[in-house]
Amino acid sequence: MHMKPVAIAVLLNDADEILMVRRHRFATDEWGYELLGGLVEAGEEPARAAAREALEESGWAPSGPPAHLAHFQPLPGMVDAPMDVYLWREFEKVGEPSDAEEAGELRWVSLADVPRLIADRDVLGAGTLVALLQLVAMRAGVEFKPSAS
Repeated sequence: MHMKPVAIAVLLNDADEILMVRRHRFATDEWGYELLGGLVEAGEEPARAAAREALEESGWAPSGPPAHLAHFQPLPGMVDAPMDVYLWREFEKVGEPSDAEEAGELRWVSLADVPRLIADRDVLGAGTLVALLQLVAMRAGVEFKPSAS
């Protein structure tokens, strides 16, 4: 099975908080936190798709070049579903969310709370989990030099 690529945006503020959305996913009948992101359109660069999805889902517009945190395949033995995660530290609130299909409660979540959220099974999706684990590792001092998009 081949899926369209997915791009994920991490908006990390100066207080070490990440903008996340808490929502219900019907396929698994679960509530939890996710990062902003979605499908990469034909001909679109993944970093641009992540920025577009962040704006559509939150009303926050990333600016400047992002750092590329990760590229991965969540189920390579069964599905071709490439995912890319991008980190922005510069962004601004420019409006309200415009994607009603991705509605949820926006929250700034402290990086310090991430391990508890993961342990409580309150994080949804491989893309969110991979990105959060990378951020926690970086915060703990694991050397990582993200590349530009």
